[in-house]
Amino acid sequence: MKLIIDVGNTLVKVAVFENKTLQLKKIFIKKDFLDVLKDVAEKFPSINQCIVSTVGNLSEHQYKILRNYYATLELSHTTKVPFINNYSTPTTLGVDRIALVSAAAVQYPRKNVLIIDAGTCITYDFITEENKYQGGAISSGISMRYNALHTFTAKLPLLDASVPKMLVGNSTASSIHSGILNGVLFEIDGFIEAYKIKYSDLTVILTGGDAHFLRDRLKNDIFANSNFLLEGLLYILEHNNT
Repeated sequence: MKLIIDVGNTLVKVAVFENKTLQLKKIFIKKDFLDVLKDVAEKFPSINQCIVSTVGNLSEHQYKILRNYYATLELSHTTKVPFINNYSTPTTLGVDRIALVSAAAVQYPRKNVLIIDAGTCITYDFITEENKYQGGAISSGISMRYNALHTFTAKLPLLDASVPKMLVGNSTASSIHSGILNGVLFEIDGFIEAYKIKYSDLTVILTGGDAHFLRDRLKNDIFANSNFLLEGLLYILEHNNT
């Protein structure tokens, strides 16, 4: 059994796989990491391998406890991956993006794939049918846009994300919801259309914490997979065992 750990900017995701089958998935805040780790170790004593991907930081103490439990592969730009990396600054490529591209390389071989991860940031990553990762784009995520409107203006309120009921907002709150959510939708559909002009046979994957806000409202056909990053980490772990 394999333990997969994804430390994001806001939350930590832990998954347990037996072969390719997901046995457990937990999402929690970082301060609960050691408690969750202990609980997982007790429930799944057959875990014998672990991979950790860290965008947000674990403390050295948390890392030390994790290494005491398992032989742990810590994902970095030097880790062996199942694709050709053509990114011009590979040392700056986020490990979350590396995991997503790995999932695309394994699950959609010989296809042009655009992976859209709607989380703290919205990332766009493109891998060609020749298994070559070309790069993509990074923009601000939904929560970041709400926070930016509140932080950088004098009077706009800080709102929780909400699906707009109308295109034309008739109050400040509904105008913010329309501007942010519709703005994100137009952005994503625009990116997809631009890629399709060059790659007509494009496969599009949507993942990330905000995918549920977006998947049924995009005009373009997409495959939604909330576990895509976790699956990518599993493939990287298996790739490094060969």
